[in-house]
Amino acid sequence: MAWKDVFSYVRAVAANKGVAKGDERVDNGVPLGARIGSVVQMQVSPIIRAQGGGSLIGMPDAGDTRILAVSQIRLEPDTELYRLYLDKGDDDAKEKFLQVFCGGDGKVAEILYCTQLARIIPETADDQDAYTGVAGYGLGDAGYTLWREQLADMLDPATLATVFGESDRVEYTRDAGAPDAQFVAPFKGRETRIDDAAGMHGLRQEMHFMPYVRRLADGGREVLLITTEIVESVDGDERRRGIHVDFVIGIPMEQERVVVQ
Repeated sequence: MAWKDVFSYVRAVAANKGVAKGDERVDNGVPLGARIGSVVQMQVSPIIRAQGGGSLIGMPDAGDTRILAVSQIRLEPDTELYRLYLDKGDDDAKEKFLQVFCGGDGKVAEILYCTQLARIIPETADDQDAYTGVAGYGLGDAGYTLWREQLADMLDPATLATVFGESDRVEYTRDAGAPDAQFVAPFKGRETRIDDAAGMHGLRQEMHFMPYVRRLADGGREVLLITTEIVESVDGDERRRGIHVDFVIGIPMEQERVVVQ
């Protein structure tokens, strides 16, 4: 991988200390040949089909055609994921991104198109322990339930009817660990995101991450990614910290349906 020190994010730290900026691109080596500013052409038929099957996935907006940021996620012990952000969601918590997993041979093994469903702030120590897995329950439980009442203010009546039907809930199953285990500790790692080709802007955050999955009415697969993100620095400024929990919906995309130029 061509990224230096995970995207050379340290350049932002150096800049904050008065060190001269460089102009070398640091967004080389990203899967699909992606770079910041690349144009993404994505077939929307899988998204339409998933929505018809009851998925909570959002449709890309007309302006969601350029990669605004790229990130690498390193999960312990040795898993790497990459995210190509079409919307960073910094202002409105409405991220949209392509999450890419590469196999040991370096080839793309899975692409998820992802849209953010919600963001919450774990305000108490008990909440934080539950959403980081420290408590031994919460994030990492065998299943996760989204309730109709929770989403009633976020979705229009037609979408609510498509997603929930006559039910008051949708249920997901943990997509990691032994199926009969009541609790599996969440994956832990770090995401480093750069927002410009020189690596001067971006963020770094610790992540506690667990995927959940359910089958849609048409047999398709929908993923619920629940991630506790502990922001360590923004643009290299370690004073800009925070914690939140993101709920993101993802659906698999075949590689031939995604073109990056």
